[in-house]
Amino acid sequence: MKKIVELQAVTKNYGSRKALHNINLNLEAGKIIGLLGSNGSGKSTLMKLAAGLIQPTSGTIRICGEPIGIGTKAVTSFMPDQPVTESWMRVKDALRFFSDFYKDFDQEKAGSMLDFLKLDRNDRISSLSKGMNERLQLTLAMSRQAKLYLLDEPIGGVDPVARGKILDAIVKFYNEDSCVLISTHLITDIERIFDEVLFIQNGEVSLRQDVESIRSKHGKSVDELFREVFSE
Repeated sequence: MKKIVELQAVTKNYGSRKALHNINLNLEAGKIIGLLGSNGSGKSTLMKLAAGLIQPTSGTIRICGEPIGIGTKAVTSFMPDQPVTESWMRVKDALRFFSDFYKDFDQEKAGSMLDFLKLDRNDRISSLSKGMNERLQLTLAMSRQAKLYLLDEPIGGVDPVARGKILDAIVKFYNEDSCVLISTHLITDIERIFDEVLFIQNGEVSLRQDVESIRSKHGKSVDELFREVFSE
């Protein structure tokens, strides 16, 4: 499998606080990977480093073999935990904005995702529910022909019906030549789509395992193992 993300001895400090400490990690194409940890564990920091939004204090990061820079940002699609659209826009304006901004934005794929997620191009973003807005943000992120998709809390704060539709869309529309890394604390709702999970504690990866192995080896769900590990 092709390596998409490579972190070597990556540390990130914010002043005297260590957000990440000596992380070594390779993520491969063809997988949907869960990044799981409590608040302040380093999940968002790792996401932002991979997206090239912040720089490591030490260590190296490569995306598709390239050091973080303009080239890696061109193949990385980041969905932050806050909307990237403006309230005055209609759905179609958001698509046009992304199409102008990103050369790899696939309008046909975006249209298919809108239909699947039951979004109307003429709806004003200000009129969308939180769940519908999350569907739009996902459409914008996943409609790029990227190699790395970073989804930060993609189902945070939305109702169970909206969560299910968002998860179905991730599975249906992700490119198997790419890697999807999803940060979440809603493990029970989302674990069904994961191939692997990473547990991150105090800025370090404490566990990495294939989801099927967790179920067969430990006889537990991902959520049950997470609760066990993080209660120690």
